[in-house]
Amino acid sequence: MSGTWINPWLALLIAGALEVVWASGFKYVGTQRPLISVGVAITMAASFYFLWVATQKLPIGTAYAIWTGIGAVGAATVGILVFGEPATALRIVCIVLIVAGIVGLKLFSGAH
Repeated sequence: MSGTWINPWLALLIAGALEVVWASGFKYVGTQRPLISVGVAITMAASFYFLWVATQKLPIGTAYAIWTGIGAVGAATVGILVFGEPATALRIVCIVLIVAGIVGLKLFSGAH
């Protein structure tokens, strides 16, 4: 499959969302939880697949930075909302700055 069946920006969004899932799932990976571990591995593979699809049409630097940015913002948000990690003002500002970087990369990537 060449990866042309889906809009590359949508593929990148899916890849980023899946990254949030597998990164958050690491909290539960272990030999006592084999199904969760397999689920995390499958989600990771799917995330990489959709990242690959996106890179077929988007610049690699833009796609990779946005993918990691979505993952970082998503994992930090899950950490705050689900795992009770601190939601300090400075941490929120940093998350907002990452989002601003993601938006900037999208707007100024030169790819449509």
